[in-house]
Parts: sequence; C-alpha cells; structure tokens
Amino acid sequence: MSEAAIEAVAERAGQEGIGLVRFLYADHGGIIRGKASGTERLRERMAGGIGHTVAMMAMSMLDQLQPVAGMGPVGEVRIVPDPQTFVTLPYAPGAGAMLADLAWPDGSPWDGCPRTFLKQAVAELAGEGYALRAAFEPEFTVGRREASPAAPTIPDRLVPVDDSLCYSATGFHLAHDFAMDLAAALQAQGLSVEHYYPELGHGQQEMSIRHAGALRAADNHVLYRETVRGVAFRRGLWASLAPKPIPDQAGNGCHLHASLTDLAPDGAPGGRNVFADPADDNGLSAVGYYFIGGLLAHLPALVALTCASVNSYRRLVPQTWSSAYACYGMDNREAAIRICSPWRGDPGGSVNLELKPSDSSANPYLALGAFIYAGLDGIRGKIDPGEAVNVDPATLSDADRAAAGAHRLPASLNEALDALAADQMLTDALGPLRTTAYLAVKRSEAAHFALSTDPYYECFHHFTKI
Repeated sequence: MSEAAIEAVAERAGQEGIGLVRFLYADHGGIIRGKASGTERLRERMAGGIGHTVAMMAMSMLDQLQPVAGMGPVGEVRIVPDPQTFVTLPYAPGAGAMLADLAWPDGSPWDGCPRTFLKQAVAELAGEGYALRAAFEPEFTVGRREASPAAPTIPDRLVPVDDSLCYSATGFHLAHDFAMDLAAALQAQGLSVEHYYPELGHGQQEMSIRHAGALRAADNHVLYRETVRGVAFRRGLWASLAPKPIPDQAGNGCHLHASLTDLAPDGAPGGRNVFADPADDNGLSAVGYYFIGGLLAHLPALVALTCASVNSYRRLVPQTWSSAYACYGMDNREAAIRICSPWRGDPGGSVNLELKPSDSSANPYLALGAFIYAGLDGIRGKIDPGEAVNVDPATLSDADRAAAGAHRLPASLNEALDALAADQMLTDALGPLRTTAYLAVKRSEAAHFALSTDPYYECFHHFTKI
C-alpha cells in the first residue's frame, strides 16, 4: 500500500477521534476475527501488519485447533489491512476497522488467506474479459439471549423480540428503532441500504445493501455482519445471522446475487451486463446460461463453502424456499439458481442470478471466490445447464426430477464436504493448504455436533457466534 493511503487513513482516524482500529478477517469456521492497532502506531502497523499465528486458520468455530500441516504452533503471518476499506464504526464509539489480508512477514501472499483467494478468482475472471458485480442478501434474527427454562445446564436460547407476520406492518413497528439504528450505521460506513422488511420468522429481519465489485461485496458482508450484531448489542439485544438460530422458526439465508460486466480496454469494469439478452425468453445471454451450467456442475461441492455449517442443513430442506435441489428457473424461489426478472426501467443492466443455497455461516471470500470459479468453468467449457425448472422441484416425481437433472443437494455438512473433496476443479483453485485446512476445520465441527441430539445445543453455538 502507498504511503499516501496510509497517511490518509491515519489523518482520518485522528480527525474522527479513533483510538483503536480493528484489522478484521474471516476464518475457515466462518467467524470474523482480528486484532486492533492503537492509532499512535497505526502507520507502522498498516505498513507491516500485526503479527499473527498461522494456526488461527485451523481454528474451528468452537475454538478447537485442528492438526493441519503448516498451521501449527510454528509460523507467523501478518494481518495487513486494506486502507480502501477503512470505516469508523458507528456502533463502537472510538473504534474504526479495515478488512485485511493474511500475508507472510515479507508482504508476499499467504496461500491460507481467504481474501487472497477471492482476489485470485477476480483476476482469473478478468483474464476472460469479465468483472463480477455482487451483493449478499442476508436475513437475521433479533432477540434476547436468555437462560433455558429447563435447567441451568441447558444452553441459553435466543428468544425473538416479536412474533409478527411476514412483511407485516406490525413487524415494522416493533423493530422500528433497531432498524433505523441499523440503517444509519450501515450508511455511515458507505453501505447503501436498498430494502428492509420484517421476514417470515419471529424476530427475523432483512435489510439488503447495494451491489458492488466482487471484493468490495465480500468486504461489505463482513462489515454488515459486524454492524448487525454491534447495533443489537448496544441496544441490549442479541442478533444472529446463523442459518437456524431457533429450531422451530424460519432459517436465515444469505442469498448471493451476481452479474457479469465486460471490461473496458483499461481493465476497468465496463457498462454492459454480459448476462443480458432481451431476445431470450428469460432475458439471459448464452454466457449467463454457461455460468449457470458451471454452478450446477459444481453445486454439491460449492454448498460446502456457501452453506458452511452443520446448522446450515437444518435450513436447506425442500419446500422452505431455501432451495434443496440443484436446478435453475425463472423467478423460481425453490430452485438453487434463480434468474431474476429485470426491472422495468433497466431491463438490460438489472439481469442477475441469485444463488439461494447460501448463508452467513460461510466465509464470504471463499464462497464468492468459489462461485466465480464454478461459473467461469461453465463459461470456459460452455456447459449446458439444460432446461429451466419453473415449478417447485419437490412436487415432481422422482422420474421427472431425474429427467430435469434436479438432484437433491447434500443434506448434511459432511455430504457437502465429501463433494468438495471430490471436486478437482474447486480444490485446485483453493490450493492444497486451504483445502486441507477447510476440510479439517469443518469435519471437526460436524463431528462435534454429531455427539449431541439436542437441537438447542447446536443452535446455541451458532446463534452466539454468527
């Protein structure tokens, strides 16, 4: 990073009364972690990073370190922030934050860094003449963390703040103060709020933010996650983006929306949406269909990264609008990939694809990077996605689903991890260190939760951490 960029952040931190600046990253367990620098030596820490053990990328969401070669007690990386991501945190007075890479002490990229993986995917896509615009569309549950009425040895539960109906005006009223605080906090960090509404589950909310370039979209989702929880904590509430924080309520998805644009001669994103073709019945170009073909070809493995927790698979079941079958369709919310109908005022520019089997337990850099690699594989190989499925696939007979290619997605984290381990393209893209560490961390989580039959135990560990 340039001295000018470092100086700009340091000056802004001084002007805004910042005392600590958090350097944040996402780990293989889906947890947002980091360290903070005091502002007195912020310039030095930005230039050289903050020291960090390599072992942290082998840590599970339960803080259980897994045996991964190259991620043990010996070895050091630096948490190196990106000055372009600096924000003042409205919910944490006196604190700022930047998203960070994990790099070797000499500044070279470390092959265990998730953000570097997404950068590599973006570069591969640029090599084919494309840039990706994306937005994560998260849902979350707002409530209070309370002790179980059953016994003191039973884990705490998340008790939702309301029992309002989906999209109901009552839901708006009951969550109004929190929602206004959240919108203001997001906008103060440069995240433009697009939509907000109370969702189906008790205490469930959805506030979506505007799309951005791929790296910025993943950075935005980290900031979003931290902001949702930080705003809730400041109000004496608890917010969770876990896929299923309450066993008998609707799950929280984090649908991924994406489109491709061409690149200008100087390498900057152009203005043409490559997915758009008004002559097509679905408004989608051949490139768009190939991209879907790649997603479908790799989807069983991809969900190990986009639905990245044991808790994810409580949500990923048929006829819950979370998409349990590998198929695509036009505005089909039970299909894994939805072609979104364009806006009347922008029929070409607004065409995008929505990946529905996706939630906030995922590391957004790994999820979006793998999404790009899968779609790019479809473009390069001109993979035909077959015909669109424009009905709920769960209503079809087994024979009709087979004919449509609508096979069931993995029903557990272990099944998805098996598919990822067998997917040569995705594991090659991830590289041996990331692949080994990710599989080790996630298999350890699956093994841990398999020991308990109490859904509240699993939900407790997810709602308190995600």
